[in-house]
Amino acid sequence: MSLIVAMFVFALSMAISPGPVNLITLSNGANHGFRKSLPFIAGAAIGFASLLLLIGLGIVQLVARFPAFLTGLTLAGAGLVFYMGYRIAISNPKLGDGQESALKFYQGVLLQWLNPKAWIASVSGVSAFAASGSYWLLGTFTGICLVICFASVSCWAFAGDRIMVILSNELRIRVFNLMMGGGLMLVAVYLIGYHYL
Repeated sequence: MSLIVAMFVFALSMAISPGPVNLITLSNGANHGFRKSLPFIAGAAIGFASLLLLIGLGIVQLVARFPAFLTGLTLAGAGLVFYMGYRIAISNPKLGDGQESALKFYQGVLLQWLNPKAWIASVSGVSAFAASGSYWLLGTFTGICLVICFASVSCWAFAGDRIMVILSNELRIRVFNLMMGGGLMLVAVYLIGYHYL
């Protein structure tokens, strides 16, 4: 029973902590509301769980043989985070739903697959809880992470939705979007700088 509790604690600490997916979800919730953020949340949860499962099944050994793949993954992930940050920063500061649509399911999946935090969490989680090769442990851990990730990312969308009370005019929305988008662009630059400078 204590192994299951440890899995829950690990999954919660990884999923609830700030990172690119959670910051994008916060912004999406603030700009489009909780309900319209649900497809992105589901995509993020399924994207993370599928990444975790594939790493547990051995994809990490294949990736380790091709260091250029990891470089490409880092660059693609940083590029996607930068692009989404830019889109948030320049988004139309309209009260209620602006002209831009809420993020989609596939964007949640893609962002998790290109998210360095998700890769680190998956590799370390599999190493800690499913390295024995037990499919039961891998399946249990993946299921726990799926549920915890969905709940945690939902919290960020809900917080964004509640922030709309504070963002009661277009200037405040503009400042919020600039801060969130700028922060994500800085994260992307940091990811590239960390790996290549």
